[in-house]
Amino acid sequence: MRGFLIAGPASGVGKTTISLAIAAGLDARGFCVQAFKCGPDFLDTGHLSAVTGRPALNLDGWMLDRDGICEAFAEGSADAEIAIVEGMMGLFDGISREGESGSSAEIAKILSLPVILVVDASKSARSIAAVIRGFEGFDSELRFAGVVLNGVASDGHYRLLADAVVRNCTTPVLGWVPQQQSVHIPERHLGLHTAAEIDWNEKRRALEILAKERLNLDLLLGPEFQLEAHKVSVSTANAARSAASNITIGVARDAAFCFYYQDNLNLLERAGARLFEFSPLQDAHLPPALDALYLGGGYPELHAEQLSSNAALLEEIRKFAVSGRPVYAECGGMMYLGERLRTSDGQVHTMAGVLPLETEMTEKLVRFGYVEINLLQDCLLGARGTVLRGHSFHHSRCTNTRDIGPAFQARYTLANATDEEGYARANIFASYIHLHFRGAPEIAKRFVVLAKQAASRIAEVR
Repeated sequence: MRGFLIAGPASGVGKTTISLAIAAGLDARGFCVQAFKCGPDFLDTGHLSAVTGRPALNLDGWMLDRDGICEAFAEGSADAEIAIVEGMMGLFDGISREGESGSSAEIAKILSLPVILVVDASKSARSIAAVIRGFEGFDSELRFAGVVLNGVASDGHYRLLADAVVRNCTTPVLGWVPQQQSVHIPERHLGLHTAAEIDWNEKRRALEILAKERLNLDLLLGPEFQLEAHKVSVSTANAARSAASNITIGVARDAAFCFYYQDNLNLLERAGARLFEFSPLQDAHLPPALDALYLGGGYPELHAEQLSSNAALLEEIRKFAVSGRPVYAECGGMMYLGERLRTSDGQVHTMAGVLPLETEMTEKLVRFGYVEINLLQDCLLGARGTVLRGHSFHHSRCTNTRDIGPAFQARYTLANATDEEGYARANIFASYIHLHFRGAPEIAKRFVVLAKQAASRIAEVR
């Protein structure tokens, strides 16, 4: 198998566009491409999944340990021919001021991936070579196998840039990309628009043409991109899934609820669950015979009126929660379980009313960054004292909370602050934190076990 990590000196240099273009170009040539995203981002994984036709996975050096990263990579790429890993932020940017912890560089070294460096050359000339040469020499353990010059103004501009790179750097130029609206993905308050909002027939074709005309894809098929067989235990990658437990989990999936770590879903299935997707926007009823619910994050605030008007489904979700069956909600899912949601225009919309809280939109991100939580009580996700890791990423806050104590103590790494947050009842766990189950696989197993126990109790009553 071949593979590489696509990185940049900073955010906003075009890593996502180049990753999508390379994925589209190689897929068009008939290669089976598996995509990954460094860090906690959901939006980029959605776009990568849309282009490759395979669910992209997150590789995160803070939420996962080394074995978890290797296992996720091995499992995801087990039947693929080419693995593309899109980096996050700048190549060497992580959670530590002193080292590489949590960075894309750390992922590249753990997986022995060559690096393709994307640089914004829109306002550069010969000096671009100094930037690239600086990256080449910053960490001798990294191997740079290609550079892409982004935002190039013309053929003449490219020749000037390429000449400087060839004369002063050892990394070959993979190609160049002009500023091109046809491959641009619009943004909003939480980042790029979701994959579901994009016409991928048109976008994919534009990306394929970009890769064919501007990038030397043949270089990516060379021996320098051949990966050695991973020397890690991947028993979980090839092991048969647990015996069917007849446990079914309903997963909310539509334009309002689309932020999920694919690993979370994979581990629930491995623990014996069957997953059934439903749309809180479109479906008037839950799928039949569900044993648990998983309400992920997303953009409920953009669809609050439609969610609120689906009264039949809101009532079914209330009854489901009262029945004692497990309900797990992250961020947008928690907002949906609350009583009311106040959107940025001041309108108040009725939600499910499962939790005694309201939420309102804010102008800025609230408590953004990595979070470590310590459970304050036995709950759906674990016993008291269990420590879990996740990520916080929201433009809203809870208000008018009452009659329910905090589920955990949260430690925010970026703000260096602690607080008591989250909401837990016997069968419900809801919070703003997006947890990565591979960092604590017992979460998925416990969730399925509790769903099975609840199903048995309900069957006995009947």
